[in-house]
Amino acid sequence: MSLNRILTIVLRQLYLIRGSFSRVFPLFAWIGVDMILWGFLTRYLNSVASSGFNFVPALLGAVLLWDFFARIMQGVTIAFFEDVWSRNFLNIFATPLLISEYVSGLVLTSVLTSLLGLLIMLVLATTLFNLSFFAYGFMIFPFLLVLFLFGISLGIFGSALVLRLGPASEWFIWPIPAIISPFVGVLYPISTLPDWMQAVSRILPPTYVFEGLRAIITGKSVPLISLALAAALSFIYIFLAYLLFVRIYHSALKSGLIARYSAESVS
Repeated sequence: MSLNRILTIVLRQLYLIRGSFSRVFPLFAWIGVDMILWGFLTRYLNSVASSGFNFVPALLGAVLLWDFFARIMQGVTIAFFEDVWSRNFLNIFATPLLISEYVSGLVLTSVLTSLLGLLIMLVLATTLFNLSFFAYGFMIFPFLLVLFLFGISLGIFGSALVLRLGPASEWFIWPIPAIISPFVGVLYPISTLPDWMQAVSRILPPTYVFEGLRAIITGKSVPLISLALAAALSFIYIFLAYLLFVRIYHSALKSGLIARYSAESVS
C-alpha cells in the first residue's frame, strides 16, 4: 500500500469539509445537542435522587462514549457517501489506487473527524457538567479503542451495503447505531434485558465497554478478559467487513454495476 495514495483520499475529504459549512456544522451540532440534553438530565437526576448517586459519569459518560462510537462509524460512511453522491467511483478506481488504500483512507478520515468530535464532547461535558474522566482511570483508553474498532467495522460494512444496493440504500445505514444501542446496554445493565437480547449482546463488543464502565463507577474491577474478548471480536468484525467490501467491489466490477451506478440501482 502507498501512504501517499491513502493520504490523498484523506486530503480530498478535508478539502470537502473545509469548503462547505453544511459539512462542518453536523460535526458540532448533534454532539452539542446530546451533551447539553443529557447533561441537564443528569443534573436533574442528581438533584432529585436521595441515594446521593452521581449520575454524571454513569449516564453522561456513557452517552459521550456512544456518541464517539457513532461518529467513528459515520465518519467512514459519510466519506464513502461523498463518492456516492458525486458518482466519483469511476474516477477513483481508474487510478492505480488499491481497494485497501481506499478503505484505509476512509478509516483515517473517520479518525480525524471523530477525534475532533471527541474533543468537543470532552470540553462541553467537563466545563458545563463537571464530568471528570479521572473517575474512569486509564481504562477509558481501552474502552475508546474497542468502540473505535467496532465503529470502523460497522462503517466498512455500511459502505459495502450501499456499494451493493445503490445510493438509495444509505437510509439503511443511518439507523444502525440506534438499532444496536438497546442490545449493548448504554444506559442500563444487560441483566435487565430478556434472555434472547442478552444472547445478542454477548457478540457485540460495546456491551463489554458499558458493563465495564458501570463496574468502575460502582467501585468494582473491570474484567480484563471480557475487554480482551471485546477487542478480539472488533478485529474479527473489521476483517469480515473488509472481506465483504472487497467481494462486493469485485462483483460490481464484473457485473458493470460500478459503471452504471445511480440512485435507481437499488436491487
